[in-house]
Amino acid sequence: MVDAVTIPGAGAAILIQSAGVPFPGELVLFAAAAWATARDAPLGLVVAAAFIGAIAGSDAAYVLGHRGGRPFIERFGAMFRVRPEHLARAELVFARQGDLGLLITHFVLGLRTWGSILAGMAGMPFWRFQLLSAAGGFLWIAVIVTLGYLAGENVALFDTILHAIGIGGVVFIAVIAAFLVVVQERASRRR
Repeated sequence: MVDAVTIPGAGAAILIQSAGVPFPGELVLFAAAAWATARDAPLGLVVAAAFIGAIAGSDAAYVLGHRGGRPFIERFGAMFRVRPEHLARAELVFARQGDLGLLITHFVLGLRTWGSILAGMAGMPFWRFQLLSAAGGFLWIAVIVTLGYLAGENVALFDTILHAIGIGGVVFIAVIAAFLVVVQERASRRR
């Protein structure tokens, strides 16, 4: 069952995330790449599925931003805890950075989900959006798939570490990581 859904699932996860829905697409993509490496499945299929999902999702988000504009985003952004001041700050960064901003958004957690919507809101020409979104998406996918490949190549090492520190150690590390993410998020809200 896992074999049949892993690669298409990675593409679907990236599509959902790229369409503007906060979703851990990079985690699914990382796992799919690690799985493909451990199973000797072609990584090119993982990259292709993720790239197709990224393009389709980004195009949908661009259209939402272009047609719905800021009122649409303010209305539905509240469901995802996006406040107007967050949107204003993101618009300012996007306006200052221009084309580079769209490339950068692929590598910034949170902005990756909203970058295409902001490009549509800003009225970026679709052909330019398509080119920059494809380039940024491909680079981002390449980084995540490479990390997944390295993890898949080192499954035995991870198994050894897991046995050495135990489930409690993994949970402890996860709690520390979650705490650091929450602290960072709260600090960024205060700015």
